[in-house]
Amino acid sequence: MNARDRDLVADLCARLAGLRVEADKTYLLENRLAPVARREGYGSVHDLVAAVRDRDDKRLAWAVVEAMSPAETAFFRDEAALEAAVGDLCLKSGEGSVLRVWVAGCGTGQEAYSIAMLLHERAALVGVELFATDLSERRLEVAQVGHYSQFEVQRGLSARRLVRHFESHETGFGLSPHLRRSIRWGRANLLDDLARLGKFDLIVCRRPLSRLLAAARERVIIGLAGALKADGRLMLDGDQVGAHLVAQADRPGVYVARGIRAAA
Repeated sequence: MNARDRDLVADLCARLAGLRVEADKTYLLENRLAPVARREGYGSVHDLVAAVRDRDDKRLAWAVVEAMSPAETAFFRDEAALEAAVGDLCLKSGEGSVLRVWVAGCGTGQEAYSIAMLLHERAALVGVELFATDLSERRLEVAQVGHYSQFEVQRGLSARRLVRHFESHETGFGLSPHLRRSIRWGRANLLDDLARLGKFDLIVCRRPLSRLLAAARERVIIGLAGALKADGRLMLDGDQVGAHLVAQADRPGVYVARGIRAAA
């Protein structure tokens, strides 16, 4: 890749998804885009980027952006915070209405499945609508299959949960059909109008925000805050959440929309 190629990729990611891509990190760009080039039949990443530049092919442009979007995920990351957020959700389960949970930027599904496991262990999975989205269609395909390698299940998953919720296969471990059926998957760009998704009791969006440009991050947070029910909670990484959210004092990383007082 040359400087022109790198700048085009960075600009494309910023315009379409608000992603912050450091154009000087040639190795990272080459590493992420080489599989896309091979899959699309190009001899090099340079040829792939040239095709994006010269052709009006939205599918190819999005393939580049999706490859550069955050991909890191694991089971039960920051387990205590996740347990607390799900525990608060379960306290509402007796109120009659269906509870709605959205994992935004779910990657290959580990965080969404972690929440499903927690709800199942509390006998609260029935009556909760779980929804998970990601920018990448390919990661969503992996998530829906629910099959993970030995390395992937070792990252955050206890032996007890592995036995309880997974089936062992020659090539790894598969989630139980019950858990896989409990989640609806879909592609979503967090810069889009999120109103179409409805309102949620809990939104978990911890992975994508750190890779967004400042203006895009602010826009996404406004959209997520607007997608909360009046007493909904938003779970984020970090503390740069802007003026639209208020931290819940006893729940690190959990926020309510400004104007809604957090419960004690």
